[in-house]
Amino acid sequence: MWEENLKIYDELVAKCPRFERLGKTMPYTSANGYMFSLFNKAGEIGIRFSKENQQAYFTKFDTTYYKSYGAVMNGYILITEQMLKDLDKVALLLNESYDYIMSLEPNKHKKK
Repeated sequence: MWEENLKIYDELVAKCPRFERLGKTMPYTSANGYMFSLFNKAGEIGIRFSKENQQAYFTKFDTTYYKSYGAVMNGYILITEQMLKDLDKVALLLNESYDYIMSLEPNKHKKK
């Protein structure tokens, strides 16, 4: 399942030409000094939004908080199996997340 979902994640990111997938062991996308999508060891995809959109999307997409290594990722929602049935719609969400991240002040405190 992990390998299959990684292929889906790669396909999703490939639909968004403004950024690329990073990370060899922990795939993710990042811009402006912030990660905005993540593929965890459980093979789940999370996408980051503003707190307001995160709360609205919990209801709209019948989803919940995204966790990685047991920790809740602030601002992220879990991309469900149901959502992955329409990668074009999820690509729109990923692009929305990128736009949100680019609207923030650049993060100059990246971990080394």
